[in-house]
Amino acid sequence: MVEQKQEPEIPYLTRTQVLVAMGATAIILWIVAKLWLRFGNFPLFKLYWQPRDLFLGLGLGLVITVFSGLAYRFSPPYRQSADYYLEMVLKPLALPDLIWLGLLPGLSEELLFRGVMLPALGADHVAVIVSSLCFGVLHLSGSEQWPYVIWASIIGIILAYSALLSGNLLVPILAHILTNCLSSYLWKIRQL
Repeated sequence: MVEQKQEPEIPYLTRTQVLVAMGATAIILWIVAKLWLRFGNFPLFKLYWQPRDLFLGLGLGLVITVFSGLAYRFSPPYRQSADYYLEMVLKPLALPDLIWLGLLPGLSEELLFRGVMLPALGADHVAVIVSSLCFGVLHLSGSEQWPYVIWASIIGIILAYSALLSGNLLVPILAHILTNCLSSYLWKIRQL
């Protein structure tokens, strides 16, 4: 079976447009998180430095990257969906830009979805599912992107439980940053 390359529903972006979009998205997510905290009646999920959680976050990031690579290799619908998203976001970026691709979403998305939304919704199993589905939908970039949204939702569940089980927002932040940086780098060097 020959895979058809999906053409983007929006025009390809330039490097500057991608970087500005990442920055703007991070700022918007941060503002939403701050407003939710200001008007909500719940505490921000705890974030503190602890060596065990540092290694847990980095290890989880590696595990997610490996499973993402396996899904990419063995699931043609996911691969097609991921390639569409990555082609639109990564193709115009230079290798040093991948640091921003790790940091901006890793910090802003974790602050909103795990740091604020998870405790606001009760920090229970329902909160994990709802916040993870919202996280997945954030990654929707076209009508054919549902395999990527489903994958992002699954990753959201893993990140949410890592926060709940460790009690530390540092774990999903580090996992998210490492996964974004490493996966992006591996995809980018395959394209060179």
